[in-house]
Amino acid sequence: MSFDPYKIIINPVSSEAAFNLMEEKNTLVFIVDRRANKISIKKAVETLFNVKVIKVNTLITPQGKKKAFVRLSPEYNAIDVATKMGIF
Repeated sequence: MSFDPYKIIINPVSSEAAFNLMEEKNTLVFIVDRRANKISIKKAVETLFNVKVIKVNTLITPQGKKKAFVRLSPEYNAIDVATKMGIF
């Protein structure tokens, strides 16, 4: 399987909880492909948004979707990245 960041990152999450994470923990939240692992999610976010990722946490939602919590390096602001994506 070839690396395509557009197939890994499905869409950003724009809930109130996601906005709180952006402000407090410099973390972006995405719905991602269920087959994607943390390393490929990190690489996809770094490629698409030109940022440095510190950590990726994932979980499977009750709806069966995979959610990724992507913590950015302190020199990047999650709210700025969200603004560029058009969700803030």
